[in-house]
Amino acid sequence: MLSRFMSGSIRNLEREYNCTVRLLDDTEYTCTIQRDAKGQYLFDLICHHLNLLEKDYFGIRYVDPDKQRHWLEVTKSIPKQMKSQPPFTMCLRVKFYPPDPAALKEEITRYLVFLQIKRDLYHGRLLCKTSDAAMLAAHILQAEIGDYDPGKHPEGYSSKFQFFPKHSEKLERRIADIHKTELIGQTPETSELNFLQKAQSLETYGVDPHPCKDVSGNPAFLAFTPFGFVVLQGNKRVHFLKWHEVTKLKFEGKTFHIYANQKEDKKIILTYFAPTPEACKHLWKCGVENQAFYKLEKSSQVRTVSSSNLFFKGSRFRYSGRVAKEVMEQSAKIKREPPEIHSPLMAGLVPSRSCPSITHGPRLSSVPRTRRRAVHISIMEGLESLRDSAHSTPVRSVSHGDSFMTRSRSQAADVGGSTSIISDEAYSPSDSVLPTPVAEHRSVEHAAAAAANGASGSIQEEKESEAGTPTAGEPGGGEVDGGGRATPRAGAPLSEVEQANKFVLSVLRLLLVTVGLLFALLLLLIVLTESDLDVAFLSDIRQTPEFEQFHSEYFCPLRRWFACRLRWAGGLLLEEERAGAAEEESAPAE
Repeated sequence: MLSRFMSGSIRNLEREYNCTVRLLDDTEYTCTIQRDAKGQYLFDLICHHLNLLEKDYFGIRYVDPDKQRHWLEVTKSIPKQMKSQPPFTMCLRVKFYPPDPAALKEEITRYLVFLQIKRDLYHGRLLCKTSDAAMLAAHILQAEIGDYDPGKHPEGYSSKFQFFPKHSEKLERRIADIHKTELIGQTPETSELNFLQKAQSLETYGVDPHPCKDVSGNPAFLAFTPFGFVVLQGNKRVHFLKWHEVTKLKFEGKTFHIYANQKEDKKIILTYFAPTPEACKHLWKCGVENQAFYKLEKSSQVRTVSSSNLFFKGSRFRYSGRVAKEVMEQSAKIKREPPEIHSPLMAGLVPSRSCPSITHGPRLSSVPRTRRRAVHISIMEGLESLRDSAHSTPVRSVSHGDSFMTRSRSQAADVGGSTSIISDEAYSPSDSVLPTPVAEHRSVEHAAAAAANGASGSIQEEKESEAGTPTAGEPGGGEVDGGGRATPRAGAPLSEVEQANKFVLSVLRLLLVTVGLLFALLLLLIVLTESDLDVAFLSDIRQTPEFEQFHSEYFCPLRRWFACRLRWAGGLLLEEERAGAAEEESAPAE
């Protein structure tokens, strides 16, 4: 707490802050922002740097010192959103996945979405069956190194690329076979386009998983996609609710509720528990933004959403931006010469563009090649290894109406669509390697916590230790929960005393609200009855003996007392004015 107070004091003394944004190709863009700069200013700087016009699909993400992710809000001041000391470190990511990425107007937009989905594939967020995985990896290989050439590509060349968190030699051979036989002659543009079309058809396309707990305390991943709300458990998609079926999203503390209406007026309420209240609020805000972006016809229909009720003060949030339909209409109006993309060559053989979080192996040369869109890209060496750690707390989960429970615990009831198998193995995404860098300047407590979780103390230390840090799922990586996050110790559920305190506070709030409402109604009734309104209801009240007694014994004396006080106060003011005037008249005479 003291460190945060001091960091806020230091920020108040500064007028400019350095800000570093890590782009999708792992290059960094550094700039200086003013103290009152809003998120929109920084976002526009990044888009101008990338020559990006279809920018509504993207956003800037950062991680606070508690390792909680956030999207930078464009309408708010940047320093007020950051909880760490400057310089600020963030990253550019796809925030709203295009429903049809192949239909994007400009190639620069498709290329950035391609880089994002490539990251999703590597970190296990885009999980799919082995056959689909081999095809996706082969398209990446074709885009990276071009056509297969026996003289340039020795046996086992595909093993130099890391497409997934882990894979077998059999899968590597299958990737090489597809690359050698089925993709001959495809240009990088065509391979990337085919990659996007294949990825868009998968169940986990656009999934940015939020780890939660289900009804029996088993891990689940909640996500918002271009097509609706999904819940993933094991190797299955157990819930799918289309956006027009979702009626309300709500959170209270760690509890997240999804309200939906399905066919035949079937109402559904799903309840899940997030690891922390901050994670639950982030989940709720992501849901509100995605629902507004994909569901509404125009941005004028966006309304402020509140998570509060009569007895609990909650959060208010409003999505600021255009909706998907408006974005597509605006993109159709773009008319400019296609800018150029300069990208390095891979292994000195053929033109390629590579994302170091996916591609391994040394680069023998770095000769730029020209393509049809604009972005100047330089690729950093090595594989990132800094992981976000979210402390997962085992909590019970409640599900109202129809709900899904694991086969080992109870009867499975499919809510919101048929249960479908998404892959050959359980959905367990590893943490994005440096998906949203944490600021270098942190408190001692946070630095110690990061060291305990196996994270480097700063971005520079992370770069120096990239090669030797094991990724999620590898030996030496530590205990990892369902979301790939380090979990050194699980928290305990609420004690009976805490539950009793929460109940007492709820009852007190109810009593205070009730007394306040009664008091307000009584004052309103008195004012109306003492007024000159000629209403039959009020006239009947005035003629009752009880009212006449109240009027003569209480109201009239109280009114006379207030009138007396007002006259006394007015007399004091008048005397002060006269005294002041007399002093002014006597001053010239002296």
